[in-house]
Amino acid sequence: MPASTNSLIAKTKGVLAPLLAAGVLVVTFAFLSGHNSARAAAAAGPLDNSSVSSLVALDDAVEAVAARVTPAVVNVRVTSRVTDNDSAGNGLSPQDLPPGFRQFFFGFGGQGMQGMKPQPQYEHGIGSGVIISPDGYIVTNDHVVDGATQIRVTLDDKRVFPAKVVGVDKLNDLAVIKIDAHNLPSVPWGDSTKLHPGQTVLAFGNPFGNFPFTVTRGIVSGLDRPNPYRDDPRKPGAFIQTDAAINPGNSGGPLVDAHGEVIGIDTFIISNSGSFAGAGFAIPSEIAKNSAEEIIQTGSVKHGYLGISINSVTPDNSSFFNLPTAAGAIVSEVTPDSPASRAGLEKGDVIRTLNGKEVADSSALQVAVSEIAPGTSIELGILRNGKPETVHATVGEFHAKETEEADNSGSEGTQHARLGLAVDNLTPAVRQQYNVPDNVNGAAIESVRPGSAAEDAGLTPGDVILEVNRKPVDSADSFVNAIHAAPAGKDILLLVWSNGGSSYLVIHPDQNQQNGM
Repeated sequence: MPASTNSLIAKTKGVLAPLLAAGVLVVTFAFLSGHNSARAAAAAGPLDNSSVSSLVALDDAVEAVAARVTPAVVNVRVTSRVTDNDSAGNGLSPQDLPPGFRQFFFGFGGQGMQGMKPQPQYEHGIGSGVIISPDGYIVTNDHVVDGATQIRVTLDDKRVFPAKVVGVDKLNDLAVIKIDAHNLPSVPWGDSTKLHPGQTVLAFGNPFGNFPFTVTRGIVSGLDRPNPYRDDPRKPGAFIQTDAAINPGNSGGPLVDAHGEVIGIDTFIISNSGSFAGAGFAIPSEIAKNSAEEIIQTGSVKHGYLGISINSVTPDNSSFFNLPTAAGAIVSEVTPDSPASRAGLEKGDVIRTLNGKEVADSSALQVAVSEIAPGTSIELGILRNGKPETVHATVGEFHAKETEEADNSGSEGTQHARLGLAVDNLTPAVRQQYNVPDNVNGAAIESVRPGSAAEDAGLTPGDVILEVNRKPVDSADSFVNAIHAAPAGKDILLLVWSNGGSSYLVIHPDQNQQNGM
């Protein structure tokens, strides 16, 4: 190729390169300008209803339910008297606390100091409630009004009324209070037996006492949740679990469904921090409605009672009782001279039916029996050592009784590394230390190793092991011998007395400590 041609091409490239680059910049600028203009145009106005119709419809529905229910939600402020022991600040003196905090422990103005005459001490609490009738009946939790000397109710329209306690249901943590007013907004009861996980629910209340008449939205996370606290095994459970935010101050507020009907009464949360962590629980309307109506009619609630401690049948424990399926309630203790003992129920019986209806688990049986009127005859279908039998019983009346907390201090006893616990004989000193009644016999747990199989099973110091694999234990040595006799690599069934009741627990031994002591 001639040199002139090469020079022309080179010169042409030199001219075209910046032109092409400029062209690319122009096109890019035009594209970006158009794109940004489109974004600007899109951001200039809201989306039309047709584009977000589902969200708008959901918002409208939630707003309608909230507007319907909120006027019937109340703020409950309670003043209760503190005992002399409580006002003592658990051994603290007022000088041990910053001045701004003394009033919370020693009453207003820091009274109760040495050399001064003790003055009555009071504490204040805030909860929630829901109006269930236009003439002023309000449902709340028993723990909201327990020990109250004064109750004041604030309505959504800012009116304030004094209230009196009509009656309480301590077993189910329910109370009915009354204000002197008429033509009040109220909400109807719904049917909690028709709930399903995933349904939308709204929780109403007064969280932390500073945010009155709050509404939160969530779903039904679970149903028939058992009593989660081993400190009081008498509570029947059957709670509704929800992820609608429930916080301190919401206690006693309503949990409602999409129709604005009360399907539960908010009662507690499970949280490491003390505030909502995604797991709130409500007493189902199936229980709350019956209790409220009986309180309004008679001033109290009478619950059915058999006199047994029970556990749910699970896949873990079913094989120990020769059960074909993991359903039913296992009798872990029979109270002497109770309806159950008079009917012939025995420890280890598995209750499968109540009046012909299948018993799903221990919680379902507790709820069903507690709702039966005392004096009613019932029929229980049981399996005893794998063989079906029928037991007839007359339901007694439940009477609440106080339980004492066990002292968890103590010396080391016989160690068992396989389970991760130490046990000791039930000497008079040990019985006194852990408040174990004379009629309870077995091996007392002195300590539990963190992270062990025993801790995983929920065992704690002060518990008493009554049986191992359905064989009685009468001393620390007999317990150790029974554990050694248990097949290696197999789960172990323990019958454990704790906080006034007995229950069956399946423990999964530490396979790395099969022969340890």
